Amino acid sequence: MKIFTLVEICKLLNGELQGNQMLSVTGPEQLEYATSDQITFIGHRRYLPLWEKSKACAAIINNNIKAEPGEGRAFVRVANADLAMALLLGSFLPEPPVFDQEVHPTAVVHPTATLGTGTRIGAGCYVGPGTILGDRVTLYPNVTIMDQCKVGSDTTIWSGTVIRERCVVGSHCLFHLNVSIGGDGFGFRPSADGRGLVKIPHIGNVVIGNGVELGSGVCIDRGKFSSTVLGDGTKIDNLVQIGHNSRTGRFCMMAGNSGLAGSVTLGDGVIVGGSASISDHVTLGNGVMVGGGSGVMNDVPDGGKVLGYPAADSRETLKQWVALRKLAKEG
Repeated sequence: MKIFTLVEICKLLNGELQGNQMLSVTGPEQLEYATSDQITFIGHRRYLPLWEKSKACAAIINNNIKAEPGEGRAFVRVANADLAMALLLGSFLPEPPVFDQEVHPTAVVHPTATLGTGTRIGAGCYVGPGTILGDRVTLYPNVTIMDQCKVGSDTTIWSGTVIRERCVVGSHCLFHLNVSIGGDGFGFRPSADGRGLVKIPHIGNVVIGNGVELGSGVCIDRGKFSSTVLGDGTKIDNLVQIGHNSRTGRFCMMAGNSGLAGSVTLGDGVIVGGSASISDHVTLGNGVMVGGGSGVMNDVPDGGKVLGYPAADSRETLKQWVALRKLAKEG
């Protein structure tokens, strides 16, 4: 068990210690569930009533919140409690699963595949012909990487993930459980005789930049032609769908159950809320924010904020919702 004194934590977070300086903590926890040997965090003053009831011995708290820790307890005051807690969680991070050997004997690695220095491959994995894995790549058990793929250094891929042929993954990426990369896009047209559907072949691939994180169950379709592209630093939540030939800029974020149809373009720093959907061939400019559950059917310029179904400027949508509530009450 890892144990840190508050003095050590304060130094790590570059914070200011207020209250009992003799405390030690065994880990972080939510205000409601923390025990007397744990530290919690307070990012907004509305959580102060929970602090009064909490059993936590200490809290990381924003500098601008006026409060006292109370008898025998302590605050670590920082500029941003959320970012500080993220840093602290890293210090308490448990050890990852152990590899007894770099390549498990049940893994199948094609003789023409190239493995970088320090690369680890777990039980039941498959690495196809001509595939190149960079240095310190980690494949947990039952990962499949097909032919002619490239995976950059220091990338970690968790169990159940499948990367189809000819796809490219950058360095320092993290893929969680059961990610699907490079499957065919959803492309069909009515047959000439009108009695069936014709499947459209997808001959492109997927290109993923550096520092990309994909949540569990993410599906990214290969391009119909050329590539489906995710920009550097993009973060994708669980159960997100990326359609064929879509492209994201750098440092985009998509929350769970959202999706891009085919040939969508996102600029840098776009944020898509949970369960939002973006129609095909739509372009969202740099810094656009899409509210949860929205349906975006038209282009949005740089810095735009849209909400609703169909999505419109968030301020206009909120005005409409207020007006509808008034009408309902009057009725």
